[in-house]
Amino acid sequence: MIKFTLNGEAKTFEGDPKTPLLNYLRDDAGIISPKDGCAPQAACGCCAVMLNDRAVLACAITMSKAAEGAVTTIEGLDTERQATFANAFLKKGGVQCGFCIPGIVMQANALIEKNDDPSREEVRKALTPHLCRCTGYKKIEDSILHAAEAVREAQPISAPNGAGNIGTRLAKYDSYDVVLGRRPYVDDIRLEGMRYGALKFSDHPRAKVVSIDTAEAAALPGVIRVFTAGDIPGKRNTGLIVQDWPVMVAEGEDTRYVGDVLASVVAETEAIARQAVELIKIEYKVKTPIADMHEAAKPDAPKIHRKGNILSETVIDRGNVKKALKNSAYVSRGTYQTQTIEHGFMEPECCIARPKGSGVEVLSQGQGIYEDQKAIARMLSLPEDDVEVVLIPNGGGFGGKEDLSVQGHAAICSYHLREPVKVRLTRDESIRMHPKRHPLHMEYVVACDENGMLTALAAKILGDTGAYASVGMKVLERAAGHATGAYAVPNVAVNSRAVYTNNIPNGAMRGFGVNQVTFALESCLDDLCEQGGFDRWQFRYDNALKEGDMTSTGQVLTGGVGIRETLLAIKEQFYAAKFAGIGCGLKNTGIGNGMPDAGAVKVIVESPEKVIVHHGWTEMGQGVNTMAVQFLAQETGIDPNLIEVRVETTGKAPAGMTTASRATSLIGNAIIDAGEKIREDLQRKTLADLTGNVYEGEWVCDWTTKPGKDTDKIETHYSYSYATQLVTLDEDGQIDTVFAAHDAGKIINPTLFEGQIEGSIHMGLGYAISEDMVYENGVPKSTRLRKCGILRAKETPKMVVIGVEVPDPHGPYGAKGVGEIGLVPTAGAVANALYQFDKVRRYELPMRIKRRRG
Repeated sequence: MIKFTLNGEAKTFEGDPKTPLLNYLRDDAGIISPKDGCAPQAACGCCAVMLNDRAVLACAITMSKAAEGAVTTIEGLDTERQATFANAFLKKGGVQCGFCIPGIVMQANALIEKNDDPSREEVRKALTPHLCRCTGYKKIEDSILHAAEAVREAQPISAPNGAGNIGTRLAKYDSYDVVLGRRPYVDDIRLEGMRYGALKFSDHPRAKVVSIDTAEAAALPGVIRVFTAGDIPGKRNTGLIVQDWPVMVAEGEDTRYVGDVLASVVAETEAIARQAVELIKIEYKVKTPIADMHEAAKPDAPKIHRKGNILSETVIDRGNVKKALKNSAYVSRGTYQTQTIEHGFMEPECCIARPKGSGVEVLSQGQGIYEDQKAIARMLSLPEDDVEVVLIPNGGGFGGKEDLSVQGHAAICSYHLREPVKVRLTRDESIRMHPKRHPLHMEYVVACDENGMLTALAAKILGDTGAYASVGMKVLERAAGHATGAYAVPNVAVNSRAVYTNNIPNGAMRGFGVNQVTFALESCLDDLCEQGGFDRWQFRYDNALKEGDMTSTGQVLTGGVGIRETLLAIKEQFYAAKFAGIGCGLKNTGIGNGMPDAGAVKVIVESPEKVIVHHGWTEMGQGVNTMAVQFLAQETGIDPNLIEVRVETTGKAPAGMTTASRATSLIGNAIIDAGEKIREDLQRKTLADLTGNVYEGEWVCDWTTKPGKDTDKIETHYSYSYATQLVTLDEDGQIDTVFAAHDAGKIINPTLFEGQIEGSIHMGLGYAISEDMVYENGVPKSTRLRKCGILRAKETPKMVVIGVEVPDPHGPYGAKGVGEIGLVPTAGAVANALYQFDKVRRYELPMRIKRRRG
């Protein structure tokens, strides 16, 4: 028997002394503030608690080590200390998706208990066990320092409040409880009678499944049922664009990557389900995987899919590139290669499905509940209305939760059993299963005349889309459409292909193909400047897009072009720096390319004290729910404290996937549409008079043009955002500061804007210098989060975010997307800074340099 105290109460534990403390806290004690982000890897810090006044990772501490000790979680802090942390993080913007924050709060509490006047460096060092993928750490550091000051001065921090108008720092919606670990993520939810699922993954990236023997697994006590492909009543394949991804691979079929699912086990406990998975016997006929995209692209390569290995090809050909190159004064040529990287969201995938009526209700953390609804309805052969999907705000996505994953498996199991079923991935399984960032091979040729004006660009781009399509064709399409970056180039020839391999699928990830080509382009521009003796800042300013200029696709920009303004914003710092690298970028807002961008809202006045906003966008830390509140408050004058946001398919406010930096503009325009009617009614009546009224709003962009379409006017996207980043190095060649000037059109909430850019810069720096996912014959060399190369707080340099506002003609109040542009120029700027230091041109990512250690 192990005796200890938990939040001041005496406890005893009579189970296995090797049981992780995290398991006891979450499963036995029902405490959800410590989050399971990677157990048992001890890499993310989300499970930090205090043991004897020291912060420890609960996934790495066994119950035997807690013997005679005092365990404290957030729930054990006094209410004043809880309020101090919650209000500090809200005021300083230290919370985005929030999954990592409860663990960070406990680490901060341990620090402040020992030292209530820590320096920023001491805070950064204390954060070493923790990863945050959203914030870039700076606002977390600010939040901890603010909390420490409040404790030191014995002065409470007041709850942030305000009218919520556009341009104000309204605290992030519904995040007080997020900071304290109270608001549940999917894995925190426990339902009466809930069963637990586990998945059997393929042991080989490419093999014929000869037989699946589930008898021993099914016979294990506690196992309820084993499901295989034959148990799917409807369509067995899913996919966001091309339905080529089997939910489960059947006997007689080939696996295409190590994340293919062959069976699902449902049991009374998760432990039993996982034990049963190990008992499933699979007979394979193993085949040689095709793991190299260049080999896969050859005409005689073995076919991964029946139609061949080339998923898509995008061609842009305008002007006369051959002639322009011949007549150019300077030409830069380079072959650039970028890597596969892991999204690294802190919350692994989890879903709960339960029976409802003749169908199911799905509690999803996915990036598009209406897309989930369609896919699951097809899978179960049900009308869409029989599949209800409720969004549980997730712990980070960055594109990695667009594709259907465990939602389908949970829904199938629950549909058949008529019981609630939870399916959760471990971190190793998550890395094995979900899509990654596309590695691109880019052959670039860029030319200019004797005056430093760009004349031509030619690019051949090949992208590894992995085993299934996901959104690979759109990523390579986007790479082509942004191949000329933020510059006007009169002659352009681009060929961009996506090719299937037996690697883990590659799909949507923040930047969506634009980061890759921008790295290549910006490197070429610095090369041209060196060849011609041109000033690097002036060269970019002279060639920067302006109204009337064409993008890569031939779209003529007619408004809101802010790239020159962002260049001016960092000009002084550029010329003041000894070792400086500069990079510019543009990034589309909206999917475009002939596909509609649409969003709807439904506003219900439930009572004088509650106004409900239904929409379809996923809150994953970026603040779309806060945007909804601020837009409605601005349009109607309604107190933001009265507004409640809901995202569920029963709300009938459809939206597509939360992608392409479009949620703010689409939800903003839809709320403006609805708000106009509400405002008119409020001029004559009170909220009490309007109780029961329903107001609908919508905004649709349906005028973009498909690539290659014969048209007089090319409209690839309805909006773009623009940025310039400046990276400066110290005397040792270490990254000192990133200056980021970003044109947001209109900054709706400065705190959230800064947080989005800082988080993007952090991700962009990791992409540039440290992150990589290495395969060996289609199998990841490691599925450990620690091996992904994500930068920690003490490794993250200084950041200076400079907001620029050049209004967009289609954006609400002129707003543009900011979720992705923040890392588009980063790698190119880093590469160019490093060249100034050591005169070595970098052609591959990551650029291995000595990482800062504080």
